[in-house]
Amino acid sequence: MKKINLVVLFGGQSTEHEVSCVSVTTILEHIDIEKYNIIPVGITKEGQWLLYEGTDYREIEEGKWLKKTKPAILSPDAKDKALIIMTKNGYNKQEVDVVFPVLHGLYGEDGTVQGLLELAKIPYVGCNVVASSIAMDKHFTKIVVDTLGINQAKHITIYQRDVENITPLLEKIQSHIDYPMFIKPSNAGSSVGVSKATNQDELIDGIFEALKYDKKVIIEEQIIGREIECAVLGGDDPKASGVGEIIAAAEFYDYDAKYNNEESETIINPDLPKEVMDTIKKYSLEIFKAIDGYGLSRVDFFVEKESNKIIFNEINTLPGFTEISMYPMLWEGKGMSKKDLVERIIQLGIRRYN
Repeated sequence: MKKINLVVLFGGQSTEHEVSCVSVTTILEHIDIEKYNIIPVGITKEGQWLLYEGTDYREIEEGKWLKKTKPAILSPDAKDKALIIMTKNGYNKQEVDVVFPVLHGLYGEDGTVQGLLELAKIPYVGCNVVASSIAMDKHFTKIVVDTLGINQAKHITIYQRDVENITPLLEKIQSHIDYPMFIKPSNAGSSVGVSKATNQDELIDGIFEALKYDKKVIIEEQIIGREIECAVLGGDDPKASGVGEIIAAAEFYDYDAKYNNEESETIINPDLPKEVMDTIKKYSLEIFKAIDGYGLSRVDFFVEKESNKIIFNEINTLPGFTEISMYPMLWEGKGMSKKDLVERIIQLGIRRYN
């Protein structure tokens, strides 16, 4: 049987480049090599596309992959459906059957790469352009979730232009939200650029820190609660996993706590009332469908410690796939191995086009 040509994209220009390189290593190690011809293509932080010709996928995680590459780009020509690989004498075309974009954050998880693949008419894994862009932008995610009547933290959106007249801006924020509050770039993931403010000076610092990553910033009230996550998998009839809890080693689950602090813990099926877990699963599916999700997503919530009130936080359309990431762990908790999960995700991408 002819193998399926599978291009796996990794790296990217976002602040989550390194996380993508860890995620893709896990995924590559669990793809069925009897069924797929794996074609790993890395995107550098500068945006260059490179075919990785090595065989040790750990080199990608360790940042050593660049030494074994040659330039290659996906053709946007729908008649090609090909990867164009540069050679000394010109170029070769490699037929592409499906693409797995293991890209986190901007320029990969936000609908941009998905748009390229739609233009090229190449099947791909995961959410479409609309779902990806809505989920990437916290401001628009909140607008969609508001229509579902699901609780969210009190929040306000500000723009880069607003800081030109900062005094009335601060008055507006402080009249709407009490300290402490969290400041987040609207388009960023892995808690990059997120900070906590307990006073006006910290608020100002937090706003300018977030503006380094996006021209649009979300400011939210602090929620005292447990951090709970749920995985979604499927196409027209998606299913929700069980739920998991994050026990952050830091004051909040920032980038360092997620990926560098070994004291952070993930707990599958935490001690929560059954009705709370069932509601989280129900909300996860409702939100996934509301953004027109497809394939996979992870939906994050807070559960208030005293009342068990459920509060939506965010949805990720290409969740982390590292060894400590919640998404694969939640499905392993339901009896699905990483290999089976990766196969299911790829097949969903192919099936959408067939």
